Amino acid sequence: MSLRVCDLTITRGGIKVLEGISFDLRPGHCLVLRGPNGIGKTTLLRTVARLQPPFAGRVEADEDALVYAGHADGIKAQLSVAENLRFWAQVFGKTEISPALEAFDLVPLTDRPAGALSAGQKRRLGLARLLVTGRPIWVLDEPTVSLDRDAVAMFARAVRAHLSGGGAALIATHIDLGLAEAEVLDVTGYRAQAAERDDFDEAFL
Repeated sequence: MSLRVCDLTITRGGIKVLEGISFDLRPGHCLVLRGPNGIGKTTLLRTVARLQPPFAGRVEADEDALVYAGHADGIKAQLSVAENLRFWAQVFGKTEISPALEAFDLVPLTDRPAGALSAGQKRRLGLARLLVTGRPIWVLDEPTVSLDRDAVAMFARAVRAHLSGGGAALIATHIDLGLAEAEVLDVTGYRAQAAERDDFDEAFL
């Protein structure tokens, strides 16, 4: 299942930040977004994931194909690691959590309350949610935050396995994940032009 972004313009706080972005993401492929902090990568991912509307252009993908993981880990502190994954599996109509536990080395932590995990362990649990959704297109915003080198390698293996199984991934990251399958899109060239003076109400100038 593919994702197509066509001539997309996005806004943050009502101000255009990126414009004219187009790309295709096909099964088995990974697209890595690059660009300086604050340029609009998070806004772009949230727009692709349909968490906010575009200013112009369109995103073409089956809504049931996408899963988004942002800066929040999306876990419930009072539930155990296994209970968190079972909860998310049920949300997406799935039941199997063992592959997710194994992929992110969470088996020894299965019964530990999520609130008692370290920041890196919480992040691994948050990323493990991707594997229980069954959705083919992962939209990920800085997924390696709080991960050590070994955990980054775990994540890269999970992405590689997802791609080899016909999935796709759109990832904003400054980290080199060592994915030979990945293409890079630097969004700097799509920075929206500053509004002209005449675009503003002169009462505010």
